[in-house]
Amino acid sequence: MNQSITEPQYNTPPAIQNLPLATLTGFDFKQLRPEVLASRTQDALAHAQHALDAFSIQQEQWTAAQIFDLLKQLEYAENALQQIWRVFSNLNNITSGEEIRHQHQILLKQLSAFYTQYGQQLGLYHAHLSLQQSSLFQQLSPADQSATTLAIRNFQLTGVNLPAEKKQRLADINARLSALSSQFSDHVLDASQSWYLILSEEQLSGLPENTVQLLKQLAQQRITKHAEIDENSAIATLDMPIYNAIVTYAEDRQLRENLYTALFTVASELGDTEYDNTPVMEEILQLRHEKAQLLGFENFAELSLASKMAPSVDAVKAFLNDLAVKARPAAEKDLIELQQMGQHYGIEQIKPWDVPFLAEKIKQHKFNLSEEALKPYFPAPTVIAGLFKIAERLYGIQIEQKQNSSWHPQVNYYEISEQGQMIGGFYLDLYARPHKKGGAWETAIRSRMQTREGLQRPIVLMIANFSPPVADQPALLTHAEINVLFHEFGHGLHDLLTQVDNLNVAGTQSVQWDAIELPSQIMEFWTWDQQALELFSRHIETDEILPDHLLQALLNSRYFQTGLQTLRQIEFALFDIELYSQPVPPNAQKIQQIMDDVRQRIALIIPPEFNRFQHGFNHIFSGGYAAGYYSYKWAEVLASDAFDRFEQHGIFNPAIGQAFRSNILAVGASVDALTAFKNFRGREPKIDAMIRHNGW
Repeated sequence: MNQSITEPQYNTPPAIQNLPLATLTGFDFKQLRPEVLASRTQDALAHAQHALDAFSIQQEQWTAAQIFDLLKQLEYAENALQQIWRVFSNLNNITSGEEIRHQHQILLKQLSAFYTQYGQQLGLYHAHLSLQQSSLFQQLSPADQSATTLAIRNFQLTGVNLPAEKKQRLADINARLSALSSQFSDHVLDASQSWYLILSEEQLSGLPENTVQLLKQLAQQRITKHAEIDENSAIATLDMPIYNAIVTYAEDRQLRENLYTALFTVASELGDTEYDNTPVMEEILQLRHEKAQLLGFENFAELSLASKMAPSVDAVKAFLNDLAVKARPAAEKDLIELQQMGQHYGIEQIKPWDVPFLAEKIKQHKFNLSEEALKPYFPAPTVIAGLFKIAERLYGIQIEQKQNSSWHPQVNYYEISEQGQMIGGFYLDLYARPHKKGGAWETAIRSRMQTREGLQRPIVLMIANFSPPVADQPALLTHAEINVLFHEFGHGLHDLLTQVDNLNVAGTQSVQWDAIELPSQIMEFWTWDQQALELFSRHIETDEILPDHLLQALLNSRYFQTGLQTLRQIEFALFDIELYSQPVPPNAQKIQQIMDDVRQRIALIIPPEFNRFQHGFNHIFSGGYAAGYYSYKWAEVLASDAFDRFEQHGIFNPAIGQAFRSNILAVGASVDALTAFKNFRGREPKIDAMIRHNGW
């Protein structure tokens, strides 16, 4: 490429070498203390700013080749910044403490300002337009073409053509939203972590022995900080493995209610008011509404959908309401079963904290199945090894654990290779612990990219919050936790098996949000297949595979309570899309009214008035799912239909596996999501398989 440009040359940043981040295979987390993370982020940000500034000068004399070269220079700088910032942000979530949080908040403001400036840089926008309109554009790779086209769309969605005063207002809004989103999730984490309850021996009745030992182990970890805890204590916390175990097994109904009340008043005016998210929610909604209107949209939902598969807000609402109609008959049957079991336990009116407890009793009675009977067959190391075997059979890859530094002793690092060639690496951080954000997620801390130094291979984090090992025994997973593991691994494969070499469209980067769950949700189907179960079930003591009576009981329970579960997800999704499509940004009272109205239309078990679920709804206030939570159900249609092809030709059919890999996993956002799906399936998606897979 011709590089004879008059302005100062900007060469490939030395950030990858200087940041002491990476070797070929991994990251040296031992070096990444908060002050080091902050310093290295500042360095990478300076490189990126320098690359961006190159587009602030006149471009009339630039050739398309020169523009393309400068865009690649910017891509290299973005690559360095993205790596260190994603490491920083994830460590802030999984090792949260005052020092790293303080440093993260400072840098968050600077990153927000940079990306706002990036999205409003007219010179950069015009450079992309010039490249797209040049004869060189047709010679570019499909990935570079897609990256250019998507960049132009994104510039238009970030206000590149706004007048100066509106650009400044948008910049102020973005900076404030960045801070508020972080504050929202911090409040949820801090409020959850600060709550605990000392349990009596009577309250432990019904809990599995493994859970009791974990509750006592948690008490010992806090014994030096709380005088009321002694060496014989057991405590409950709001960590999800603890919460789920107690509401599922505790015979003490009041205890179940106490935990439910604590969890669903977290970060609200009804909990510790120091962490009340009410004003945070109100301001987020007001600013997102203002942002949407600055950009020419009626509301934030319209802005959100402008980059998604779904064509309109009305289409999303119609999809969700239609799905609710389809799920309701099954949900009504589910409720009758719960009510019948409730009568056996003297429960006249089913409350939300009764549902997991009664559902477990029904499973034991109806299917002769108990999660506690299953768990010894699912030691975490066995499940992980079986998961790897499934991926290896489907995609012709090899997965091997490697020694590498990490941020916690329970974190392991693995590499994927194919025909002896290393493809990428990933970290598994699966267990709940103090100062770790709840939930499960996957992030590519390094994306695949062709640099001037060679091919950069992806590195991924997969995070969960499963029940941790007790004493010297491996963690025993529930089948629900196995589903989560397979789900996040599906996201990981999307990033790891990409064949796209452009940073901005590789892996999950820039994939339409309502299609991004396809690779993750399809992996969950293998957790319900007999052949697959034989690969990841071995008794922790006898090494026996899951016996036939338990296997059949598990498979028979596949559709258990799917009606009520689906209605609950639709409830969240409709609340989200209704919230962000209001003509006026709602205040706290209106937020609650929207939640209540959706529940009256959708839910069969109405939560109590004190329920403040929205105050902890990280997905739509601090995650990427604002006016996008429907994506889980939208993508379930895609995943079910895609898996139907595996069912027709064999769930381990390597040809179908390779077709899914090459048409879905490999292409990233270099191919439109609907086109990619049709390339794999041979037609438009249909909802039939989803209905069948839910047993309706």
